[in-house]
Amino acid sequence: MSKASFMEHALEEAKLAADRGEVPVGAVLIHGGEIIASDGNRTLELKDPTAHAEVLVIRAGAEKLDNERLFECDLYVTLKPCPMCAGAISFARIRRLYFGASDPKSGAIESGVRFFSSETCHHKPEVYSGIHESECSLILKEFFRNKRE
Repeated sequence: MSKASFMEHALEEAKLAADRGEVPVGAVLIHGGEIIASDGNRTLELKDPTAHAEVLVIRAGAEKLDNERLFECDLYVTLKPCPMCAGAISFARIRRLYFGASDPKSGAIESGVRFFSSETCHHKPEVYSGIHESECSLILKEFFRNKRE
């Protein structure tokens, strides 16, 4: 599968999250060129503020690989990760992070706290932004527009 295909799969997870009434963010975790975990936000469903898509796939991937360190894994997420998720990505030692939509208000990668740029950050993945950015942004805009109506 290609980078675009992995992000398309993350977008499908975001759509499923929206169908559940969750903020539509989806993520997939890749190991050896294969998807080993995929999910969308589940904070409402699980009544768990940490149940962001990124955290859920990191947990599932660590369980599947039987290792808390995911050195050879790449993460695709539809929205720039928040500080909590950036911390989880760093602690899991994710190799590469690909994200779609920017989040200047709550994101923690290229704006906000810039987690990976901190001197206290133990691991900094390679970061690639803007993968299917317009589609990733649109699903969020539509979700919040519908919430306001």
